[in-house]
Amino acid sequence: MFTGIIEELGRIERIERGADAARLTVRGPLAVEGVAHGDSIAVSGVCLTVVDFDAERFTADVMGQTLAVSTLDGAREGLAVNLERAARVGDRLGGHIVQGHIDGTAKVLDVRQEDGWRVVRFSLDDAHAPLVVDKGSIAVDGVSLTVSAVGSTAAGPDAGHWFEVSLIPETLQATTLGERRPGELVNIETDILARHVARLHRFEGRELPSSLADEQEVRA
Repeated sequence: MFTGIIEELGRIERIERGADAARLTVRGPLAVEGVAHGDSIAVSGVCLTVVDFDAERFTADVMGQTLAVSTLDGAREGLAVNLERAARVGDRLGGHIVQGHIDGTAKVLDVRQEDGWRVVRFSLDDAHAPLVVDKGSIAVDGVSLTVSAVGSTAAGPDAGHWFEVSLIPETLQATTLGERRPGELVNIETDILARHVARLHRFEGRELPSSLADEQEVRA
């Protein structure tokens, strides 16, 4: 589990691609501090398992399914990435609960500079739009953010659902979000609570499996 508070800006040093997988070597001296084989590190929001490391970098395998739903499929050597080590029990939860399980990607639709902050608008597909609410939490490239607006555009090249976040200078400087431009893709992870509620709603009105029904009778 992660909190979406980025610890370090890392950089992909090497990519070895296979038929349906990839192996990444990422430079991140802070991220490997105290790391052990099998530990989890979020790379731009994608939870990866450390299979090798030294004093300044770590290596992780990325399976085909993860490549298919994240921006790591188009990653290149030299690319800057957001890094966060897994949270420890007892740590302060500075952001929100982030699993590192990417829902998919979103496109940067618009970037507006305001007085003291920057507003970035991202696309939302039909499947994920119900999971994003105004003032709710979302992780973008692993960064815990508060949704500042949601909406839909009826016509034009950007027709469809969208959400916005407002980024303070610290976030722009400490993460890769300060470099994002219209047309680029980012990883998104919607709030875990919203996903569970949506899943339960799909089963509304259906009979419970016998084991769950028996459990409810006992509790009653």
